[in-house]
Amino acid sequence: MFFLWPQYLWLMPALALLPVLYVWLLRRRRKAAVRFSSLGAIRAAAAGRNWRRHVPPALLLLACSVLLLAAARPVARVPLPWARSTIMLAMDVSLSMSVSDVKPTRLAAAQEAAKSFLRDLPQQIEVGLVTFAGSSQVAQRATLDRASLVAAIDAFQMQYGTAVGNAIVQCLAELFPDQGIDVGEMTFGSKRQGRSLDDKAKPPPKQITPVAPGSYNSAAIILLSDGRRTTGVDTLEAAKMAADRGVRVYVVGLGTADGAVPMGEYMSIYLQLDEPTLREVARMTGGEYHHAGTAESLRSVYENLGSRLEVLTRETELTGLLALVSAMLALAAAGLSVLWFGRVT
Repeated sequence: MFFLWPQYLWLMPALALLPVLYVWLLRRRRKAAVRFSSLGAIRAAAAGRNWRRHVPPALLLLACSVLLLAAARPVARVPLPWARSTIMLAMDVSLSMSVSDVKPTRLAAAQEAAKSFLRDLPQQIEVGLVTFAGSSQVAQRATLDRASLVAAIDAFQMQYGTAVGNAIVQCLAELFPDQGIDVGEMTFGSKRQGRSLDDKAKPPPKQITPVAPGSYNSAAIILLSDGRRTTGVDTLEAAKMAADRGVRVYVVGLGTADGAVPMGEYMSIYLQLDEPTLREVARMTGGEYHHAGTAESLRSVYENLGSRLEVLTRETELTGLLALVSAMLALAAAGLSVLWFGRVT
């Protein structure tokens, strides 16, 4: 536990003066007490409730202590139930996305579709963003901050190549960080250059027990691409990894399936949309394939998402909870005082 405003804790010793003040007031009251004609009867009546007179002040002192602790704004790591749903957007930023057969360009259409999708998505669903061309990168980790996601979408930079499989594997690595999924290791294997000591010390990927495709209802991947794989992990191998983990992959194909784009006959294969493979990715994982780039084609994705109740350890500020406890203690002190003595003493 730590405190955001620890300077208020210095007031804690001052609370020790309150019991001293309480004892002094009691002694002063005894000295000023008047004589009663039947003192024995009064003492007999008071003997049964002598301990009660100290309970309300003790509760009030405890309430002040808890309130002062709340003022220091304590923060603790506590296990809390957390309903979590995550969508990973994997978006193609290869050079072919600059073609204008989808107006104004394939990339601009994909960006607008993604931003429109984010506007319609329920706010409690986290979204992460992966971009891919010849390699894949995490442009934005899963977050509820839609503004950060929009900024990342607007900052796309086009590159050479199309590594569709890498994009799927990168999304899985974000969704299952404890499984040791390494895109670079799968792409280059033992030939990987520039490996750091941390990379070499990484444990091997965690072995998993395959589950039914589409059975993981807490996350999904949306893949937007306009072409075919030219490098990286095999697309269907990556799809099998997603299927074994129960993660659905919803695929949106942009562009033309026959590659008929007015950029010269030698570019038609490069620009051709590999619909058979993309459809197979969706089929293997229990997702859907859409040949479009509109928000309407994406709207059905989050409708199929469920929520899984997880217990996560999170840093949580306890100020509100402690303030509530303090208020309850103060009310208990006042209530007992009225109940036993007919007034707030």
